[in-house]
Amino acid sequence: MAAKDNLKTGGQILVEGLRANGVDRVYCVPGESYLAALDAFHDVPEIQLVVCRQEGGAAMMADAHGKLTGRPGVCFVTRAPGATNASSGIHVAFQDSTPLVLLIGQVPRGHSEREAFQEIDYRRMYGEMAKWVGQIDDEARVSEYINRAFQLAISGRPGPVVLVLPEDMLRARAAPADIAPAAEIQPHPGAEDMETLRKLLGEAKRPLMILGGAGWDQDACDSIRAMAEANDLPVAVTFRCQDRFDNNHDNYAGDLGSGPNPKLHQRVRESDFLLVVGTRLGEMSTGGYSLIDIPVPKQTLVHVHPGAGDLGRVYQPALAINAGMKAFAAAARTLKPVKPGWGEWTKSARADYLAWTEPPEIPGPVQMGEILAWLNERLDDDAILCNGAGNFCVWVNRFYRYRRFGTLLGPTSGSMGYGLPAAVAAKLCHPERTVVAFTGDGDFLMTGQELATAVQYKVNFIVLVGNNSMYGTIRMHQEKDYPGRITGTDLVNPDFAALAQAYGAYGAVVEKTDEFAPAFEAALDSGKPAVIEIRIDPEAILPQATLSGLRRAALEKVKA
Repeated sequence: MAAKDNLKTGGQILVEGLRANGVDRVYCVPGESYLAALDAFHDVPEIQLVVCRQEGGAAMMADAHGKLTGRPGVCFVTRAPGATNASSGIHVAFQDSTPLVLLIGQVPRGHSEREAFQEIDYRRMYGEMAKWVGQIDDEARVSEYINRAFQLAISGRPGPVVLVLPEDMLRARAAPADIAPAAEIQPHPGAEDMETLRKLLGEAKRPLMILGGAGWDQDACDSIRAMAEANDLPVAVTFRCQDRFDNNHDNYAGDLGSGPNPKLHQRVRESDFLLVVGTRLGEMSTGGYSLIDIPVPKQTLVHVHPGAGDLGRVYQPALAINAGMKAFAAAARTLKPVKPGWGEWTKSARADYLAWTEPPEIPGPVQMGEILAWLNERLDDDAILCNGAGNFCVWVNRFYRYRRFGTLLGPTSGSMGYGLPAAVAAKLCHPERTVVAFTGDGDFLMTGQELATAVQYKVNFIVLVGNNSMYGTIRMHQEKDYPGRITGTDLVNPDFAALAQAYGAYGAVVEKTDEFAPAFEAALDSGKPAVIEIRIDPEAILPQATLSGLRRAALEKVKA
């Protein structure tokens, strides 16, 4: 109903605050706890409500949106069951430093602290998964809280912010306040810091640059590439950050992720100078904290990070630079180059990468290496590749060549089920670009219901489902640690192509390598979201290992 005064509901003020912050899309699963806000969206058609099938998928879509745009992805869910489901995506955003705002409907204010229907204290629940958790108990302060949420999500080390919205507050009326969109606040490197960096680099004999983390854009990546070229630095990237540096560049040395090149691990150990930009240097990127000594590295460590609290947290650097990626990259580009004496070191790093990415032959009639080689040739430089977690992702992480920023969406937290929801968000953000999601059979069925969301919104991407009828990563570890004692990892799967067709998508099955290219082209031409099931021999557990080989090695170790 139209108001007879200038007052608006809390829900209306909330939606106006989203619009003021440039939000054009909200991923949600509707709930009665925020009906007043849903009603407010009705009058703001410029914000698209993407109605999802499960809150975990909605939160992962918001994370992918934040990664691609650099602005907070927004997810709206109902209380306890919805908020609990959404937590998987919030954890991804926290570990990936993705700007995200999660809005949660809450019980009415007068029912609080009584264990009312679906009541949870979200400050306690999300306390370690968010930069801030706030509850708006006064409808007159909605604009203030929205402003703070967006400002926190994008400033310093980006991350998720949670706003809790009591149901009656969203219905209550107050005078709206005008707000400006949140502005990104980035710390900048000082001139003295940059000169010290140059001095330390000039003293190196075996330097290595390591890139990762959040806060990048294409200009920042271009500037860092220019600095690497000017100083002939070998460049590695951290887990699922391959799109920070052109993989076809002569200075690219590979990724420090899951199943890394052993020679790259050794190169980190042998380096005498590490320029680490953006990454926290977490467990995955440091080989379980084994590549760099704690707390004082033997290498000269220069650590650049937007979050001051992450500098010196684990590793004590010779030089800590608290700076955002865009600000640091711009300064690095103008830094006077040193005279590098490590040309052969850089060439050998590149040679190691090229050798590591030569596709091996695996058991069975489907050769994933050949499929990845074909995709490298077929896909445009701006194609977006999404993945969740599982051994199937090793193929796209190791053998695909990322050429520009914003082409890789994968959770550094290793969350299963991320690839398909991320593909939905990617195609909504960039309908003109090809989007491909890599999933395993277990991974796909974590969030496979979001294929219905894709059909509903006509976002036409391709999902590749590697089907080996098992939770492959866990089975791999079983064979290493408990050879032959298989428990809890076998899967009985549906016909994924038929399942896709039931949703109204395109479906195909690939059982031989030469069937893949025609299936992929047909999927692109179908005008629908598409699922291609790739049936992989269960023996082909890794590019360089088989299940039976892992079992034999483990049994021989036990006997020895």
